[in-house]
Parts: sequence; C-alpha cells; structure tokens
Amino acid sequence: QVQLVESGGGLVQAGGSLRLSCAASGLALSTAGMAWFRQVPGKGREFVCASGWTTTTLYSDSVKGRFTISRDNAKNTLILQMNSLKPEDTAVYYCAAVKWATPSGLRSPNGITYWGKGTLVTVST
Repeated sequence: QVQLVESGGGLVQAGGSLRLSCAASGLALSTAGMAWFRQVPGKGREFVCASGWTTTTLYSDSVKGRFTISRDNAKNTLILQMNSLKPEDTAVYYCAAVKWATPSGLRSPNGITYWGKGTLVTVST
C-alpha cells in the first residue's frame, strides 16, 4: 500500500515562505519520479514542479526561481520550499509519484499513479 502524506501548509503573508513535506510509505523515493501539483476550486490540477528518479528537476514558469523541489532520502520525504509567495499561489498542494519517471513524464495529472490528499496553502495580501 502506497501512501503519500503532505504537511506544512498554512497561512502566510505575501512575500513570505513555507516548506511543504510529503512523507511516503510503501514506496522508495529513490525509485520514483515525484511532483507537486496545485488546485483551486473550479479548476483542474496544475503542474508546479517535478523531480525525476535521477533527481533532475523541472519547474513551471509561474514558480521558477521561487520554489525548490528536493528529497530527504533518509526520511523518504519529498520537500517543496516556497519563497516569495504571492496571493495567486493560494491553492491545495498535492504530492504525486510515478515509478521511474523523469520530469517530463510527470507534467500531466493524467499520468500520475499515486496522490496525496493535499495540504492547503493560503497567501494573504
């Protein structure tokens, strides 16, 4: 049984920072491509960034230079460091995984094998 559990969401002022975590069980992160998506009411899940199983990375234009995806293999945990947050970053953030995937294979939510339940990030003005 694969489980992905996000944590670290909350309320932050514009310009601030948050650090999200995705703890994985039943899946070794070293064998999986990992990604973050986000979703607001009435819209589909939007690609944020990805880390391939070889640790190469890919970022959407909207977050490039502000967000960083990384792995803590000792804790089998995926990290999303979010800096310079904007109100338009407000969303539910989801952790996602696909075994052996490269970043380009993680861009579409339709290709995702495993999902977390999400954690809410709210950025105030």
